[in-house]
This record gives sequence, structure tokens and C-alpha cells, in this order.
Amino acid sequence: MAVKIRMKMMGRRHRPFFRICVTDVRTPRDGRVLEEVGYYDPMVPETDARTVLNSERINYWIGVGAKPSDRVAVLIKKYGTNGTHLEAQKAAIDRLNKIRRTSTLQSTSIEQPSPPVKTESSKSKKKSKSSKEQSTDNENE
Repeated sequence: MAVKIRMKMMGRRHRPFFRICVTDVRTPRDGRVLEEVGYYDPMVPETDARTVLNSERINYWIGVGAKPSDRVAVLIKKYGTNGTHLEAQKAAIDRLNKIRRTSTLQSTSIEQPSPPVKTESSKSKKKSKSSKEQSTDNENE
């Protein structure tokens, strides 16, 4: 059985997302996979944080004879076990996590609006309405 490591398209229109999968050559692009070994999200703002790979499993499959596609081969070269961009990837992921943490802290620290406090003027308005209603009721009788 010929095995390939290639991208499986996920996501939706104008929001691509790819899983890096080990598949049989004869299966369709988005078909059944043997194993998922990573993902690639081109919409992440940090270029080096776009790819996450399970290097141990990729090395296993390559050792067994799996052939990576052209684009996956580039990603493995950059972010694989002895990748050329590993340090930049770790730094980019740390920056993204820091940004996400601060944004979630800010969103949770926003105070909820307090309910309106009843004042004397609002009570007097209720009384005046009820007295008007009473007078109209008396006139009708």
C-alpha cells in the first residue's frame, strides 16, 4: 500500500484550515485517513505559528516509507524534528498565547451594567398613575 503525508482541507469558504494526514494514495483529498499528524492554519497572523506537527509520528511514517507531498515536505523541513524555524515557531506561539491571555482577561474584567436603582421620582410616578386610574374609575361608576 502506497502511503502519502498530505493536507486534508477543512474549514469553510474564505476560512481555510488544513489537517496534515497520513493517507493511502488512492483515497480522495478529504477522504479517510490513517492518522492525523498535525495541522496548518493559514489565517493565523503569526507566520511561524501557523503549523503544528507531531514530529515523532511523522518520522515514524517517513521511516515506514510514506512520501510527503510537496507542500507538506516544506512544512516538515521548517517545523519538523530538526526544522529550520523551530525557535521562531516557539516564540510566535508564545506571543500569540500572551495576546490571547490578555484579551480574555480584559473581556472578563469588563463590569456588567448594574440594574437601574429605583428612586423617589419613579415611585411618585407610579402613585400618580394609580391615583389617575382611581379617579377615572370613580367617574365611570
